[in-house]
Amino acid sequence: MSYSRRSAAEVERHGGRVVALGAFREAETGDVEPRQVLILVEWESKAAFDSYRDDPELAELHPLREHGTSNYIWNTYDKLDDLRPLLKGHRPR
Repeated sequence: MSYSRRSAAEVERHGGRVVALGAFREAETGDVEPRQVLILVEWESKAAFDSYRDDPELAELHPLREHGTSNYIWNTYDKLDDLRPLLKGHRPR
């Protein structure tokens, strides 16, 4: 709870925007242990993300997130405008 009270404002202050927040409903396919909560944040840049992660004023905030769950993960992805170049066998038009 301590993390959630501050995190949204700090994410926004550092150039992030929560684009999805969800609670697990059911597994549709796959045999991977599902996450119970998903928080998807879009950052305006890698530098913005790094500024959030590395801000010394937030040093006490990050452990609240990291230790507030089991099997904690944090992944970053680059935005794609088109999935086709990543698909095997795709031939450009």
